[in-house]
Amino acid sequence: METVVIVIHLMVVLALVLVVLLQRSEGGALGMGGGGGGGGGFMSSRGTANVLTRATALLAVAFFATSLGLSLIAKNSDAPSSVLDAVPATTNQPNVPATDGGEGGGILDSLRQQSEPSGPQVPAAQ
Repeated sequence: METVVIVIHLMVVLALVLVVLLQRSEGGALGMGGGGGGGGGFMSSRGTANVLTRATALLAVAFFATSLGLSLIAKNSDAPSSVLDAVPATTNQPNVPATDGGEGGGILDSLRQQSEPSGPQVPAAQ
């Protein structure tokens, strides 16, 4: 599903860029057909400008819709939302006493278990 929405999103992006580039430039030298000269060219009619403006608006709505859709898909297929949810809630091991008087399944106890060595130690090379 995510791949289909990404493909649609990319097609909308390309169409939006093309429609924006086809529009008549109002005040610069960067657009096509920006001059005010006469002649019945493709970009000179008011109807074509209205069609391009409406197409830009529709493509912009489609762009925002696919962007929101992709963000919702990514949110729903995400792993645990918190770092604290990812830590296993294992209870005490013999070498780690509980400091809070409880069963010792907190985040600090888990971090303390990870920092303490659990097997035989090999001396560091000199």
